[in-house]
Amino acid sequence: MKITLNNRPEEIDASEMTVNDIIQYKNFTFKLLVTKVNGKLVKTAERSQVTVRDGDTVEVMHLISGG
Repeated sequence: MKITLNNRPEEIDASEMTVNDIIQYKNFTFKLLVTKVNGKLVKTAERSQVTVRDGDTVEVMHLISGG
């Protein structure tokens, strides 16, 4: 499938994956992540149920705070 991941084209050898699958596939290990699929926020508890399909736009961002 072809998706846009963090504003970059990405081709993954699968027809669909969950958000959690993509996080593991790309080895995102930061503990505080914000995820969106097609502009819609995906809560942490829903990542294993939300499916990413061909043509979707996915954002995985590190949540960082500071002062």
